[in-house]
Amino acid sequence: MQVQTLTEIKAILASRGLRPKHRFGQNFLHDHNVLRSLMKAANISAGEVILEVGPGTGALTDLLVTANAQVIACEMDRDLAAFNRERFQERITLIEGDCLAGKHSLNPLITAAINGRPFRLIANLPYQAATPLIAILLNDFPHCMGMHVTIQREVAQRLTAAPDTSDMGLLSVMAQFYSSIQTVAEIRPGSFWPEPEVTSAIIEVVPHQPRPALPAHLQTLLACAFQHRRKQLGSSLSAQFTLPADFDRTRRPETLSVQEWIALAHFQDAPRQHHS
Repeated sequence: MQVQTLTEIKAILASRGLRPKHRFGQNFLHDHNVLRSLMKAANISAGEVILEVGPGTGALTDLLVTANAQVIACEMDRDLAAFNRERFQERITLIEGDCLAGKHSLNPLITAAINGRPFRLIANLPYQAATPLIAILLNDFPHCMGMHVTIQREVAQRLTAAPDTSDMGLLSVMAQFYSSIQTVAEIRPGSFWPEPEVTSAIIEVVPHQPRPALPAHLQTLLACAFQHRRKQLGSSLSAQFTLPADFDRTRRPETLSVQEWIALAHFQDAPRQHHS
């Protein structure tokens, strides 16, 4: 498995008079071990539809194409989009532009390219796009079969957080409602060029199949509770929601498990005489 070297990445940029663009959060992943770990964890089958966001100089794209995946690559940087268009030609479907259309929806060109087919996200994600993109794919794309991505370690810790930890929050509950998530490996800053100021991680996201139906009140419950995460739930929720008679109102939001949040959301739809 031939992997692009840091020297090659720098040469590609230099040949086009380019430098890493901070506004796009460009940190090029050049560590062969990390790229191989990502590909090994992803375990791609020939013909699989793979969405890659932020292909950069095509280091990961090369490996995806070599694995005979059907690659849909979305690149925001016009210069690097042009490079990848020339390099891969018809071997990938290239979409130039932001992967997001606002905070809560995917670029419609990506949706059209996927065309309802089962797909997976495999990418060295731009940090600013990671959280909304993962949330959108879990929320709105039941045919997203999984994700293997590099993200900030801090975001990975929030996604995988357990109850009674400071990282447990709205993102943790929503992500774990829809999927099983684990950290595959941590990545040191030196694996990227330029080096980011933070440690990163490879995570594996396996959506539950079939995708569970979202309880009507779950998101508003979570937003209300975690907006005042230091408050006891009896104080933060009782004005807007009904709590079971046997619910411990002194608990704080990070102490509840995903299943407890689901039960609390369903309780809002229970017959009134059972409320207190």
